[in-house]
Amino acid sequence: MTYKLVETARRIGPELEKTAAGDNTLRRLSDRTWHILMDNGFLRSLQPARWGGGEVSLMEFVDATMELARVSPSAAWIAGVIGLHPWQLALFDERAQQEMWGKDRALMHSSSYNPTGKAEKVAGGYRLSGRWSFSSGCDHCQGVMLGAICGAREERGKPIPDFRSFLLLRDQYRIDDNWQVTGLQGTGSKDIVVESAFVPEYRSQSLIDYAMNAPLPGQERNNGPLYRLPWSVVFNTALVASVLGASRGFVDSWISQTRDRKLSLGGKAADDAFMQRRLAETIWHIDATVTRLRADIVELWQMAEASTPVSMQLKARVRWNMNHGCELVADAISDLFRASTGRAVFVDHPLQQRFQDIQAAMAHAYLSPDALARAVGGFLLGASQPEFVI
Repeated sequence: MTYKLVETARRIGPELEKTAAGDNTLRRLSDRTWHILMDNGFLRSLQPARWGGGEVSLMEFVDATMELARVSPSAAWIAGVIGLHPWQLALFDERAQQEMWGKDRALMHSSSYNPTGKAEKVAGGYRLSGRWSFSSGCDHCQGVMLGAICGAREERGKPIPDFRSFLLLRDQYRIDDNWQVTGLQGTGSKDIVVESAFVPEYRSQSLIDYAMNAPLPGQERNNGPLYRLPWSVVFNTALVASVLGASRGFVDSWISQTRDRKLSLGGKAADDAFMQRRLAETIWHIDATVTRLRADIVELWQMAEASTPVSMQLKARVRWNMNHGCELVADAISDLFRASTGRAVFVDHPLQQRFQDIQAAMAHAYLSPDALARAVGGFLLGASQPEFVI
């Protein structure tokens, strides 16, 4: 089945491919690239239909993001990461949704969930201060979602740090233009600096509630299956889709560069059995990870349709499948890169930027498979589990 958003991604692909180099030079998406994503429905694809959004299935969102990443990893990263924020806002109190979308339904947020800043509980809400890094697409957004820990909650007889998301508007923070990187330059993932900003209670949610499958205020009116999916899995899919799509784009370019390349000692690279083996293995890893990802999405969607809670064990397994799959794909891409021409190390070589984009994406903390491997193995062995948000 081919989704409408995927067809749109293929249609605009050539234009995004043309703007990609300029986006990297700017160290953010150009206004043109941003408007391509906005005008074609990518950034609002997970926004509730009652707010004018697409409210598409998670499968359509993931497939479209992969297609975008094949030609422009930075644009796809923004489409995926920024595109999931309307989905999360839909889980907030109706007052927060009205405040953000009441006057402008296309208002968008960037994010930085890593709790590097401080949150203090005060009368009526919270006060935030500090610095948050890696806020992709922040130059184009009118607000930001920030993560911070505020005290602790007792769950299952244990105190757990209360890891929360906070919604801020553009006049409550400044952007530090420090995004000087070698990959995904076009994402403009700069630092957010906050100085004593007040956030009302209704503009905050606890990730513990997400992890424990607690009812969320926004689900009362946004009650479709899309909004019953686990936050951790939805966020993870946006990152994974970019990695897998960018990897397919790397393979496309590698084939184009290798097909007619002459070897130094004579003959064609295309006739080299080791080249053929590395290419076949890379494609296998990509296809296997995509197949597993799609099967897991189908399973979770069916559970959401039936309002069946997703267990910690299943969330851990699904995220392990995604992240370990991407780990294997990235390793295969590295092998393929080493099998390419020595000229691939030059900054203007077509493979260089694509390779660096994949490495930059894989550096995201949420793509690490290590804690998930422990969780999956621990659940199967009946071992004690750390209390962390899966």
